[in-house]
Order: sequence, then structure tokens, then C-alpha cells
Amino acid sequence: MSAVEELITDVLAGRHGTPPRHLVATSVFWAHHGTRLAGGDTTYLNQYLLVRVGDSFGACAFEAGEVDPAVCRAASGASIDTLLREGPHALRIAALDACLAAAAPHRETAGAEAVTLPTGTPEHRAAARDAAVADLLETTTGLTVGLIGVVNPLVAAIRERGGEPLLCDLNLRTTRWGDPVTDDMNIVLDTADAVVATGMTLGNGSFDTVLGRCRERGVPLVVYAQTGSAVARAFLGAGVTALCAEPFPFSQFSADATTVYRYRAVA
Repeated sequence: MSAVEELITDVLAGRHGTPPRHLVATSVFWAHHGTRLAGGDTTYLNQYLLVRVGDSFGACAFEAGEVDPAVCRAASGASIDTLLREGPHALRIAALDACLAAAAPHRETAGAEAVTLPTGTPEHRAAARDAAVADLLETTTGLTVGLIGVVNPLVAAIRERGGEPLLCDLNLRTTRWGDPVTDDMNIVLDTADAVVATGMTLGNGSFDTVLGRCRERGVPLVVYAQTGSAVARAFLGAGVTALCAEPFPFSQFSADATTVYRYRAVA
């Protein structure tokens, strides 16, 4: 059984707060947006399923066509237990995320460092966000840093700190500077001195591979998560070295100051 499936089993058994049979998905909704940052030639297209439980949200990004928005009608008002057992993969991850976030909201969790992203343009806010992610690496000077899920500001942030990015993404082939991007994460995972992965690895099912390979090689794994921010938190100290968690509503949906939460595993 995969690490994520083991976590779902534990949640269903009530080992992480309120048993999910007692929790209701107040609302399930779908968001689709595109972003092109100034000076870039890449339009990022993102689809999310989002689940609300009480005062917390869970999220999971998914690939185009993977989930029909009609799932929102059927899932809204359902128990979290039902969604975890019967939903499509993206809905299960969003429901798991909501359940864990309801049990321990990031804003109330000991050890979470709140970092304010400043009011400003998308470019300004993205640069601040990705600096917060890159700074979770203890050092990048002279290191090769595998980036699983490529966004240009994060590539720049790693370079500014002396690291050499090794890039993997299922949808991009080059960065705005012409750096090659592979779609084979094993090339990156087998050679990088440290790895930064996005929460999208939870959405596409590759998180267990990333987690397992970093454990085997003993290399740091930093996760930046909009998808599954509370799910990734469950693996701190068990393969995940550090986490930058960004619960919904995400920074790209606002020009005002918003908050991300940074965690570091206790040695």
C-alpha cells in the first residue's frame, strides 16, 4: 500500500481527528484559471477541485479532462468518509486535505511559520512566494536542485541562491530562459542533491515515488503545496524535510496580502 493510501486508511479509522463519517463536505467546487506572468511566454493552466469542511478547505489540482465539473453537484453535502472511499482520485485528495486541515488548521498549528506575501502584482507576489519556498533549503550553493513541477520564478529563486536546477514537468519543455525540462522525473530524482516538489505530485499520483526515492537516497525534500498542503504536512519528518503550505484561497486569486505557512521537520 502506498504512503498516501496508508494515510487515508488511518484517517478513515479516526486516527487523525474526527472520524470522517462525522464530517460533511459543505461545498465542493471546481476552479479553472490561466496565468501568464509579464515577460514570460508560458501560460499556466490550472484546474482545481476544492472541498470545504467547516472552517477549512482542501484542494487538489488535476489535469484537463481528468474530472468532470459535474462531480461538484454529487459530492456537495456528502460525508468525507464517502468521498475518501468512492471519489475519483483528485476528489479523494481534496477531501483528505480538507479533513486533515479541519483537524489542525495551518493558522493554529504549532511549528507553522506564517509568511505574508505582499500586496502587489502577480509577478511581485509570485517572486515572494517562491523565495519563501527556496529559503526552506538549508543551502543551495553548489547544489543541483531537482524541481518537480516547474514555475519560472522558482527556477530563478533557486539560481539566485547558488543552486543549479534540474527540471521536470509533464507540460513544459523549456523555461523562459531556454533551460530544458524533462518529463521523466527519475532522471531528476536519481541525481539531484535536493528536491523541491509541488503538491501536484499528490494530484497526479507521483508523490509516493518522489517521497520514496528521496528517503532511499537521503536527500532533502521540500514540498510547496497548494494541492494537499495538509496531506504533505503529514509526512514531515518521514521523508519530507520542509513544507511551504498554501491553503485556499491561493495567492494568484488576490492582489492583497495573503499568508503561506512554512514548516521544517524536527531533526
